[in-house]
Amino acid sequence: MAAVIILRQYGAMGERVIGHIDDIVSGAIFRRRTDVRRAKLHGETQRGISRLKDVDGSYVSDAIVLNGGYEDDQDDWVRIKYTGASPDKDKARDGRLLRSQSWDYRDNAALKLSFERSRPIRIIRGPDGDARYSLPDDYRYDGLYRITETRTAISKSPAPDGSQIEICQFLLERLPEPQQELTAVERQIASVLVQQQEALDPGVEAAAADPSETDASDVERFPVTRAMSVQRIVRDAAAARRIKELYEHECQVCGLRLVGPDDKAYSEGAHIRPLGKPHNGPDVERNILCLCPNCHVRLDIGAIVIEDDWSIVVRSGLFGDNVRAKLNRHKKHRVHEEYVRYHRNWWRERGGPGQP
Repeated sequence: MAAVIILRQYGAMGERVIGHIDDIVSGAIFRRRTDVRRAKLHGETQRGISRLKDVDGSYVSDAIVLNGGYEDDQDDWVRIKYTGASPDKDKARDGRLLRSQSWDYRDNAALKLSFERSRPIRIIRGPDGDARYSLPDDYRYDGLYRITETRTAISKSPAPDGSQIEICQFLLERLPEPQQELTAVERQIASVLVQQQEALDPGVEAAAADPSETDASDVERFPVTRAMSVQRIVRDAAAARRIKELYEHECQVCGLRLVGPDDKAYSEGAHIRPLGKPHNGPDVERNILCLCPNCHVRLDIGAIVIEDDWSIVVRSGLFGDNVRAKLNRHKKHRVHEEYVRYHRNWWRERGGPGQP
């Protein structure tokens, strides 16, 4: 797997950087664009494309906000088709373009230079973005992406005079989890987990982390798979934790609320469309349910599926707690129909329950 170079620009306190922002985990939520800007994730409060100076003084892009945009945009979570920017005078009130875009326009030129220099791009999704991923009112940082291609394309809608409109189009792909950089807190947790693992299995071969992240005397060493496990443990956090807290750990399928002897409730964040290949489901609130461990397994093996009217269909015999007639849904939790439809079709095409 090719290494991804994450650049940092050091200088005055609070200066933005190219790549990951320390201590801001993928999945972090912000109420307004001004909050996103204060967190140094994006340099603007209106523009979609953020710019900053690279090490040689040239402007590159460090971040994009997906929040409505143009009709030619397409967001598939792992892959994004993004339309470049235009001056306000080149756009109608409904957001449609009046004339072709230019690669010389400042924002497009910066984003294109990021592609040429293989600079990572932070992606922030806003409330007016694709309904499958966006939160109703907030902005969410969704990690680092790389630009895989830039090209001139033809817009779906023509200019007012009927002529074709050329757009600056960017194709982006989300970096795999092992390449989504660990934050400072995660690195500390990683160090502890690695020490525990090595104590249990001292024969495990260690792989050196990126030496640019720490001093030579403090280099953390662990395989890519271990780094990925650390990220999943720490980042179960973000979206899943919010959903579990919203339901106060009550299972949306059977209503069970588990409480341990320490009076702490326990539940699990279950992805309806699973993460990773071959499903490539997104780690977003609209794809997560709050379930008890039993119902999590039932969902994962296809023992239950959810219909479009949110009724729960039992596909195999169940012992113990009965399921509800319909999925319990909080008014602030907008599960997207596409994910339950994907899960249902996946299992119905495969007959009985089993591992996906």
